[in-house]
Amino acid sequence: MTQIGFIGLGMMGTPMAHLLHAAGHALVVQDARPEAAALFAEAHPGTRIASGAGAPDDYAACDVLITMLPNSDIVDAVVGPLASQLKRGAVVVEMSSADPNRTRALAERLAASGITLIDAPVSGGVKKAVAGTLAIMVGGDVPAFERVRPVLETLGKAITHVGPVGAGHALKALNNYVSAAALIATAEAIHVGEAFGIAPATIVDVIQASTGRNNTTENKAHQFMLNGAFNSGFSLALQAKDVGIAASLGRAMGLPMALAQDVYAMTAEASESLGAGADHTELYRFVGKA
Repeated sequence: MTQIGFIGLGMMGTPMAHLLHAAGHALVVQDARPEAAALFAEAHPGTRIASGAGAPDDYAACDVLITMLPNSDIVDAVVGPLASQLKRGAVVVEMSSADPNRTRALAERLAASGITLIDAPVSGGVKKAVAGTLAIMVGGDVPAFERVRPVLETLGKAITHVGPVGAGHALKALNNYVSAAALIATAEAIHVGEAFGIAPATIVDVIQASTGRNNTTENKAHQFMLNGAFNSGFSLALQAKDVGIAASLGRAMGLPMALAQDVYAMTAEASESLGAGADHTELYRFVGKA
């Protein structure tokens, strides 16, 4: 059993924390919505709720602190003040989709207090979070990664150390850029084919059986797009943020990534047009109007 702090009980964080509790770990949980933490603790006996006010004993006993938060601004605001609470030798596992350069800066600040941060963002969505089969890409200190590997193995099946701290967040953003580009290309193909007289379901099925096969044709088009459900559980705003991180990273590396700039422009415009609650699969209907 490991003492684990878990911050961020959203659509992904809640099933992940549930799996850790089911595995026998002692949890201290926190969320920006107190009711979410209260509901989780009620359903998971033995779970403590952190005060959220920086009480000295909130995370003092934790060997591991996991964060599953929306962006680097929130990660910095939440994790930074905890440096004085966490014990020396603790490992922070930052599992959000965040800016890799800001992740490195936060890791340096925590290291001054004897705390190691590794970034371990995930891919697979809510379905795989529930099943404990997420893909996890880890950046950071290898010994720290090996210490927390048993915890990560409760949450995912494809767990890969990809490089130094920040590399996980970099690769997550690049992956989500590729995924967004494929979704847009698929949506455009469906709308053009339909205008030509081909049934959308047929278009998806043929692409899925052909060289254009991708995650959208396999896991999104029928399940969330053609049926109008648009409830995959991953927001369009977060997708736009991740593509923006990938495009910014490309510029920082001296590689303009022209396609990434276009994908970011479209996802950002769609997010603004469709509103804060839009699911990323709603790009399908946005592309249809463009």
